[in-house]
Amino acid sequence: MASLTCLDNGEDNPQKVSGSGVSCRLKSDSESDGGPVAKSFARLCSRDEGERASALEELSQKVLVRLGMDRSDSEQLSKQTLLHLLRLSNSCPLQEVRVKATDLLRTAQEEGVEIPRALAVGPSSVIPAEEMPIEGPNHDVLIESFLSLGRVDHLTMVMALHPAYLSCFLRTQQALLELDGPLPHHWRHYISIMAAARHHCSYLVQQHSAGFLETGGEESWLSGLEHAPAKLRSLQTLNKLLAHRPWLITQQHIEELVCPGAEPRWSLAELVHAVILMAHTHALCSFVWGCGLNPEPDHVGGYTFQPPSPSHLSRSPAHEDGKQELVDGAVEVEVLMKRMAELQQQEEEECSQEEMVSRFERERSESIPTAVVRGAPPDLLLCLVEDPEFRYEDFAPRGEQSPTTMRAQDYSWEDHGFSLVNRLLPDMSHLLDEKFQVVSNLTYHRMAMHEGVDTYTLRKALWNYIHCLYGIRYDDYDYGSVNSLLERSLKVFVKTMACYPEQTTARIYHAFWRHFRHSEKVHANLIVMEARLQAALLYVLRAITHYMR
Repeated sequence: MASLTCLDNGEDNPQKVSGSGVSCRLKSDSESDGGPVAKSFARLCSRDEGERASALEELSQKVLVRLGMDRSDSEQLSKQTLLHLLRLSNSCPLQEVRVKATDLLRTAQEEGVEIPRALAVGPSSVIPAEEMPIEGPNHDVLIESFLSLGRVDHLTMVMALHPAYLSCFLRTQQALLELDGPLPHHWRHYISIMAAARHHCSYLVQQHSAGFLETGGEESWLSGLEHAPAKLRSLQTLNKLLAHRPWLITQQHIEELVCPGAEPRWSLAELVHAVILMAHTHALCSFVWGCGLNPEPDHVGGYTFQPPSPSHLSRSPAHEDGKQELVDGAVEVEVLMKRMAELQQQEEEECSQEEMVSRFERERSESIPTAVVRGAPPDLLLCLVEDPEFRYEDFAPRGEQSPTTMRAQDYSWEDHGFSLVNRLLPDMSHLLDEKFQVVSNLTYHRMAMHEGVDTYTLRKALWNYIHCLYGIRYDDYDYGSVNSLLERSLKVFVKTMACYPEQTTARIYHAFWRHFRHSEKVHANLIVMEARLQAALLYVLRAITHYMR
């Protein structure tokens, strides 16, 4: 990641590193260790156990030689290699690789090389690291991820709390980024970079910048949108609308990109691929911010070459709840259980259509405050954002003319969106549909300290509340359930995460569902992410459908 990993100590400005930075025995990124070490790293992902063992031994020997154990070649270990070893020592699910990487870093340090260390403990700043052990019950899915992708990142480690979902998520992401499709592979990563930058998501920008360069992208594109082709830049209006106000997308936005005479012109298949990439990445930003993902140990802001000081040691997130808060949390669970039971008994009761619409409007226009804790994007991302002041605004601002509500019966994923995507990108339609189905049906029949619980009404309320925020109404759903089941602190979290993900904070995360497991909060995040993705896709696919008529 030439343009992004050239920064040391997590700082925003490239600078020459002095005594407290990288040792003089360390090569710069511009001087690569070359093919042999890189090939050894790649071979660690072999599915053949013997091949992996051979690669591990080969890597060890090459690193030791570059450390100058024979004093004849003492300036041959690069920062890139050290960061790769750091990542393996932190997150590789294969114990023998993890241990060897740790040993090699220790040996390098003993030989006088200043080695990097991760700035954070664990994948998340809000979930204790011990709740996501590498050797835990989800070990198999982490090994599969490592063998397939070459790394187990923080995103995967948190999603692995729900293995069934992670499996279909990885299949969808692989199809979007790697399998055959209408868009060049490096364009797919660049479109994802443009999308992630809208939500100030340095985590995903850095992930996709690495993929962009690995698939042949020009490094200059990463220094600003003006260096990218005009065809990619022409997506900026759709990108910002999809990210912040998708209900404003119209047939005209589609015509400007695909109609004969448009310059540059997108094919419909290319455009559908691009909008799915953008909506997927915007929704993933919600998950990254909502779960408080820490930077990867080899990302800018994720490592330092300075030794730890006692006052700045990173720790797993502390449990901030006092005894009284725990008692209050337990009471909240009991109240929620009672309301869920009451709603299930009342399902047979009918309301008039006017009352159903009225309840929807009350939820849609409810004032849920969101504090602005992050303003403009950081400098690293600002060059990748056009019109950074354009942000989410409530679908129905008080006292203003609101856009027309989208009735789910008029345009739904099942009846309309799926068939359109299936026509232009057949495999993608089935992968998206599987992901929506898995997250909608995902349940462990438990809630906080209770087992054997039917959580359907709660999951449905979460999904429909997000669609409500995006102006989508289900005629057959009683929105009084949303107000009954979603406490205000949960609504604050959900709205922040779905609409302004970059404003999500640890305080907002810890404020809701105080007696629930962290895995249950991650489950809620998955629902928010997928509901937001589907809502954005419905608006843009409806506009494409209108264009095609």
